[in-house]
Amino acid sequence: MKALVYERSLPRFAAARVASTLASGKGAKVGPLHLAEMEEPALPGPGWHRVRPRLAGICGSDLATVDARSSRWFEAVVSFPFVPGHEVVGDLDDGTRVVLEPVLACAARGIEPACDACARGDNGNCERIAFGCLEPGLQTGYCADTGGGWSGALVAHASQLHRVPDGMADEAAVMVGPTACAVHAVVATTVPEGAVVAVLGAGTLGLCTVAALRRLALPGSVIAGAKHDTQRRLAEDLGADVVAEPDGLARAVRRRTRSLAVDGRLTGGADVVFDCVGSEASLAQALAVVRPRGTIVLVGMPGSVRVDLTPLWQREVRLVGSYAYRHDTFATAFELVAEARLDRLVSALYPLERWREALDHAGAAGRRGAVKIAFDLRSAKRRPSPPRTL
Repeated sequence: MKALVYERSLPRFAAARVASTLASGKGAKVGPLHLAEMEEPALPGPGWHRVRPRLAGICGSDLATVDARSSRWFEAVVSFPFVPGHEVVGDLDDGTRVVLEPVLACAARGIEPACDACARGDNGNCERIAFGCLEPGLQTGYCADTGGGWSGALVAHASQLHRVPDGMADEAAVMVGPTACAVHAVVATTVPEGAVVAVLGAGTLGLCTVAALRRLALPGSVIAGAKHDTQRRLAEDLGADVVAEPDGLARAVRRRTRSLAVDGRLTGGADVVFDCVGSEASLAQALAVVRPRGTIVLVGMPGSVRVDLTPLWQREVRLVGSYAYRHDTFATAFELVAEARLDRLVSALYPLERWREALDHAGAAGRRGAVKIAFDLRSAKRRPSPPRTL
């Protein structure tokens, strides 16, 4: 089968990091990634199934990995070589269409009894992601034994599979994984009724978070920061009351909360801020617009950042992370994708052979009027779909 393979290669990793720095965010670099012919991964044991991807999304963490911007924190929980791709809708051998829940938790690893987190259903917090019957790997797409979505086939444990409703299109199903992340972020956060909530970033995670806030919480106002025209239109359509360019977000929060400004700093601010970017700049902005004793939820994957934490200390701000999901989050995510029509965020599909174009499109999605880019593996002969109207 054909697969995009990520090798452990320090020279190529270093070259990708340099290229990424020089590119200044204008597109993705490919690092130690190449298209190869390889054997399908073997089934690790009972309860495992072969999944043949139909669509496989490209997310921000994928891009950070392939262009060498991801944190070295992950090195102990990744095994090489791996096939990326964890946002997957695919078919089992019996034709059942499924969405993948990628976290490789205790059940998938054959560990009994399960760790405390898995016993609670908090699979994203599994304590055993480097143990059991598999090589280390926090998720499918980062584990040498399982394969990943950017290929003709991967293997997954029954505990990772969610059946797709018959009437749901593949483009909707591939959005269930990222939507589950947004659902988890909102459900796990105490959003007071009537609260002023700010969402930083209007890529896939940010837009899904706006949709989740409007359907799963009772905020008084949702203020979204969006850089590009398409993002702004979608954020408003999905439920944001105010949509501002990043430079105007603090002003929008100040007006909505009737805060005062002192040397550019707000005396009050938003009750809750969802940072769906995870960059140094976005975290600094979150600290600038959250109220004293407010909450910042870090939804976007960060790396090593240098941020002045004095306001966190002086204003007694609560900073929390939101990674992945609970197992039961997926049922809600399926419903939200359907209700909010989140399939419209899938902007373009590419065959695996055009992987460089796909990654470049994903890395520059916002400024090119796109949101979610995905690989289309439904047929080797299928021509790529043209960009979709959002």
